[in-house]
Amino acid sequence: MKKGLKLKRVSKSFGGLFAVKDVTGQFLPQRITGLVGPNGAGKTTLFNLITGELEPDRGDIIYNGQNISGYPTYRIARMGIGRMFQDVRIFAKISALNNVIVALQNEKEERILYPFLRMKKNRQTRISNGKKAMELLKFVGLEKDVDNLAEDLSYGQQKLLAIARLLAGEFETLLLDEPTAGLAPKMVKKILTLLRKLVDQTEKTIVLVEHNMRVILDVTDWVYFMNEGRISFSGRPDHVLGAKEVRKTYLGV
Repeated sequence: MKKGLKLKRVSKSFGGLFAVKDVTGQFLPQRITGLVGPNGAGKTTLFNLITGELEPDRGDIIYNGQNISGYPTYRIARMGIGRMFQDVRIFAKISALNNVIVALQNEKEERILYPFLRMKKNRQTRISNGKKAMELLKFVGLEKDVDNLAEDLSYGQQKLLAIARLLAGEFETLLLDEPTAGLAPKMVKKILTLLRKLVDQTEKTIVLVEHNMRVILDVTDWVYFMNEGRISFSGRPDHVLGAKEVRKTYLGV
């Protein structure tokens, strides 16, 4: 099967110390896969390798049958891999609506002279982008906040906005770094419902780093447990989190 994201013996070291070592695994299409493990286990480094922010020392990163190891970040994004950072990178000083509209613009629309060329078509594009942005904000549950500045949204709403921006980019695979961290239980439930809806209704593939084990149990289809740069355990969420090695290393019990 060529579809999906696969890692084959991927390694990355810094100063002779391995942050990721011989990691092999796959993230199946239209599934939610969790990456868990203690701080410093290599989870964020693995995300950085997948998105091209770091280049692996060795090993292959295969996406939809193509080896993307060493590709620049922009090229990997154009191939369909998008990322949401833990610190929620949005434009604080513009509205939620404009945050999504900006994410909808293509490369041609960012050229300096573009607004002055084919003005009628440009106007139609702006109208179309506005409607699409509204649809995406409604999809994530922010339809009542479209005119609010991003900085005035709650932290949970900012995470919903970040997801809407990913959807605007039409990414096929979403890498989410602690999407529920710091959120109240009500918002956590809303995020989890949205993630499942993304898989079931829009056929997205989701990989998430998460420290909340309740979240892992509730929403993931498969889990990789990382420790000291390696994947030391994998399987169904209840199987992995119930394993003696995982409980001792990660949960301390």
